[in-house]
Formats: sequence, C-alpha cells, structure tokens
Amino acid sequence: MAQPARPEPKVFCSEEKSARGPEWYRATYFGHAHGEHILGDKSTSYLEDPAAPGRARTMLGRAFVVALLRDPVRRAVSNWRFSTDNGFETRPLAQALETNLREQRDWDPERTSVSPFAYLERGRYLDHLGPWLDAFGDSTSVLFTDELVGDETVIADLYAWLGVDAGFRPRRGEGRVNASESQAPALPAGLLAELRDYFEAPDRALADRLGRTLPWAAEAAEGEER
Repeated sequence: MAQPARPEPKVFCSEEKSARGPEWYRATYFGHAHGEHILGDKSTSYLEDPAAPGRARTMLGRAFVVALLRDPVRRAVSNWRFSTDNGFETRPLAQALETNLREQRDWDPERTSVSPFAYLERGRYLDHLGPWLDAFGDSTSVLFTDELVGDETVIADLYAWLGVDAGFRPRRGEGRVNASESQAPALPAGLLAELRDYFEAPDRALADRLGRTLPWAAEAAEGEER
C-alpha cells in the first residue's frame, strides 16, 4: 500500500499533484515496493471528490477501483465521532445530525480535504460512485463492510478479481474494527426514523445501479419481519 499510510495520500484530490505523472506517483508513494503485482492507494476523500476519477484515469490509465461502503446511518455516527475526536465538532450527536438534515455547515478547506460535517451527504453513495463507475466501468468493485468482515470468501473473491493470491484467508480476530460507532451515544428513535427516510431513495437508487440488495436494507427488512 502507498506510504505514508497516515495521512492518506489523497493525490487525486489535488490537480497539481495529479499533473506530476505516474513516475512521480510511484517514486513518492511506492519507493518501498519491489516486485509487487498490485500497488494500492487508500484515500477515503477520493469517493466524494468529483474530479478524482478523471485525474486517476488520466494519470494511471486502467486501474482497479474498490469502493467499500457501509450502512449510511452507522457511517454518519462514526463520522461524527471522528470529527469530535479530532476537534472539528463540538455539537452533540443528535443536534449535529438533526441540523445536517436541514442544512450544510461551512468548513475550512485549508484544514481538511473534505467537509468534516457532511455526515449525511457522504452517505448518498451513488452520487459519489457515479463518476468512478463511468471512468473505470468493469474495473470497479463495490463491497460492503458487513459482508467483508462477516464472510471470508468475499476477500478471496476480491483477491481473485485483482489477480493476486486467491487462496488468502485472514485469520479470525486479526482485523481491526473501528470502535468509533460503539463509543458514540445512541440515536433517538424519532431521529433514526428520519435518517432512514432521508436515505431511502438514495439507497434504492444504489441498489438498482448495482443490481443487488444492500446489506443494511436486508437487515432492516428482517427486523420488521420479526
């Protein structure tokens, strides 16, 4: 993977860096790599930067794109916790999300590459995935966190698709789990219902585009049946 791992490279969020070309990109972020079959760059900001797919396509040509998505409500809670822990957010969880249902909060692009307050907008996944799907087509794979951590064959299928070790299996208990959600207060039932309504149409559009049921939608349906 590209180094430095933290902070993320975010090369394709920058017009100036993207214009430096693939040789600079390889030398700057992959100088430690020798003979690897696949090189990877993980930068979460790429998903919501509409210019990033075009820049990546221009610099790299063909590339594999892997998008990892999760329940947008749970993602919003985790996002709030991250913004709180890093000193961007001072409002309680419920207030921050209730306000975000009505309006967008200003932010300082000199401090962060994307808004630390876009808790809900960031979960409208198809709005952000569209340019990547258009730019990279069949070389784009969309995965879901719940399936990735719950079914080891998902990783095996991903490795096979990438053309690397399809026999790889992670050892159980080895992966790190983001604890930010569990450390956040619970959402009031009324607000949770509002958030589900907010994401209902975007989730349906994403499911239609991908041609599959979203794991969190299936989980909600099972809960209603019980």
